[in-house]
Amino acid sequence: MWLRTECTITFNVSIPTAFILMLRPRSGAHQWVARESYTLRPSVNVMEYIDSYGNLCQRLIAPPGEFSIRTSADILTADDSIAAPGAPFDEVHNLPDSVLTYLLPSRYCESDRFIELGQEIVAGVTPGYDQVACIVSWIRRNIHFNPMSSFFQLSAVEVNQQREGVCRELAHLGIALCRGLCIPARMVVGFLHGLEPMDFHAWFEAYVGGKWYTFDATQADLNGGRVTVAYGHDAADVAIFNQFGPALYPTGMKVGVERLESAPD
Repeated sequence: MWLRTECTITFNVSIPTAFILMLRPRSGAHQWVARESYTLRPSVNVMEYIDSYGNLCQRLIAPPGEFSIRTSADILTADDSIAAPGAPFDEVHNLPDSVLTYLLPSRYCESDRFIELGQEIVAGVTPGYDQVACIVSWIRRNIHFNPMSSFFQLSAVEVNQQREGVCRELAHLGIALCRGLCIPARMVVGFLHGLEPMDFHAWFEAYVGGKWYTFDATQADLNGGRVTVAYGHDAADVAIFNQFGPALYPTGMKVGVERLESAPD
């Protein structure tokens, strides 16, 4: 399907402030960016680089006053996320070098503390894809997805204790449980068509049967209409913005995803 994604973020900046932004989706095997716009007001010099995960990042210094970023893109993406029940577990010694890093504990995904719980959850389940699907079902039954949750930036251990969180937190728990079973898992942030309430969205991917597959404990169905902006170990790697200086929070943020009837002209 063709999707048009839009995002506007506004800040009130008190002193010149360095930012790293991560707002540009990139073309790849599962999505094609046909048109893109990226507007900064006021206009400032920007340097772009690709981080160690392949994400497109923009470095800039925002001047004092109101500063806004507006992005828009027309993207061809899959109608449905691919499921692969029965896809086998990949032995660690057979994993590609680039995948090994997603077995390690990280700041928000303390996988070394979820080995026993993970084994309990998937007891008797065929190793591989079916285990990850079982983990997602367990999260949906036991962790309350609350888009308005007051809990903020929880790690997997913390969300398991609180039993509530937003999409980012549920993804952290899924990732930690997978890694505890020696299944590589990574965080994904981007857009989801039809998400309610509309916002940036987070889910995770697990590596089984030699491929990465999408999993999302916040959704009843494995929806398509996903646009990936960034990958990483956890939320620390995929923040849509990082600012360096006095604490800054957006004074306004609007996210939109529209389905287009046909390819853009």
